[in-house]
Amino acid sequence: MARSRRTYAIGAAVTVVVLVAAAVGAWWFLIRSTAPEEASIETAAETLEAESARAATEQIDGTWAVDGSVGSFDDFTGTWAGYRFDEQLANIGAATAVGRTPMVSGTMVIDSGKVSDVDVNVDLTTLKSDKDRRDQALHHRGLESDTYPMATFALSEPIELTRTSESVTTEAQGELTVHGVTKPVEVEVEVEARMAGGRIAVVGHAPLQLSAFGIQAPTGYSVLSIEDQGSFEFQIFFVPAPGAPPPSA
Repeated sequence: MARSRRTYAIGAAVTVVVLVAAAVGAWWFLIRSTAPEEASIETAAETLEAESARAATEQIDGTWAVDGSVGSFDDFTGTWAGYRFDEQLANIGAATAVGRTPMVSGTMVIDSGKVSDVDVNVDLTTLKSDKDRRDQALHHRGLESDTYPMATFALSEPIELTRTSESVTTEAQGELTVHGVTKPVEVEVEVEARMAGGRIAVVGHAPLQLSAFGIQAPTGYSVLSIEDQGSFEFQIFFVPAPGAPPPSA
């Protein structure tokens, strides 16, 4: 009888250990914050370096188109755009919500060393974060992407560019449309052109205040609160637009 009880006690202890390990594993994979790093020109430059074997160009003036073929969305080395907001999660505390999509299109025009026009469109219905539940909620709450599927940015003032092998940091004035609301924004952008690879990388961050765009932060059982102030961030690669005439033509 004593041996049977001892065997039972050992079995119960093993069961407890397994259950605790399973609980810890569930927390690690389902609850932990997996927010990727902010967009950086250094990361974009690494992608340009890796793609340097492609066709070269020495002409920077002209019309450039968003390039979705470079890099990969899986590790965010390619073209993407999205949001970044701080939030408070139940039983977890502070976390950062980041959602991104590679579905970016648009053009950029450079004339005499100045960026004279930029029009970029982002498909918000394809945003992906580390939580499927969050992504699904944004279709009908918060961003309401099913109703307002596109975010757009249009440059309102030319940007001076200095042709150099190093990146250039500047401010871009434009109009950002999100949730059906258009607001003037100042975007901090970093630009790097690798003419040996025939590409231009543009990385930027723009402040995004939810209430200013009529967006009500989607909270719930697990999400206690979301900061009203966050950012719209992007990493976009451009290539010469095929068949596009130069801006002076």
